[in-house]
Amino acid sequence: MLSPMERVRDEQCYQCGYTEENYAHIILKTVPGKSEQEKTRLAEEITQAVMDVLHYDADSVSVAIEEIKPQDWAEKVYIPEILNSPEKLYKKPGYTMQKGN
Repeated sequence: MLSPMERVRDEQCYQCGYTEENYAHIILKTVPGKSEQEKTRLAEEITQAVMDVLHYDADSVSVAIEEIKPQDWAEKVYIPEILNSPEKLYKKPGYTMQKGN
């Protein structure tokens, strides 16, 4: 059996018909509390959206869900990824917060 790194070597990806133009990896950060069924359904829906909008094959898409405690949200998500990187946001939140919120 191949290790994860061996499975994603460029030459193997090219042999499978993939090119470096058709990969998507989505990381969703959310607070804890959603069931495994909800997270699985969300990953499936996100994958379908990538397929519909970007025309990627399902095998080109990966989805990760990272749970962040509410008390850590400002420091780990809001400040570094929302407040300090607005140019990366395609949908901004309707809330604001500061460190310690």
